[in-house]
Formats: sequence, C-alpha cells, structure tokens
Amino acid sequence: MEVVLEKVFVDVPKTDLTFFKEFANKMGWMIDTKDMFLSQYIKSRPRVIGLSEEDIMTEVRAIRYKQ
Repeated sequence: MEVVLEKVFVDVPKTDLTFFKEFANKMGWMIDTKDMFLSQYIKSRPRVIGLSEEDIMTEVRAIRYKQ
C-alpha cells in the first residue's frame, strides 16, 4: 500500500511540544522544526559553486536593473 505524504505546518505551544512529539512518534509521523529545516538546508547546500563574485554581481545587476 502506497502512502502519500502531505506536509502541514502546525503551531504548538512549547509546553505541549513534548506530548505532540510523543504522539507523532506513536503514529509514525515525522516532525521537523524550523531550526531542523534550516540545518538540513545548510548541510545540503553545495560547498563549491562555479561562480566568481563578479559573475554573481553581474547576475544580480541583470535581474535588478534589467541589464
């Protein structure tokens, strides 16, 4: 049976977060916090990009000033 996952964002009081995490764990759900999302993004970003600072500024100028 294929399960389709849906991402939802829920605001939970900090006092209830432990309970919510336990409940989610028992249901087999995954919980990510904003800090976890940010941390995962930072870890997944490329370490070396093939652009010089001048290339980046040329792109910014082209988009910002339509040049």
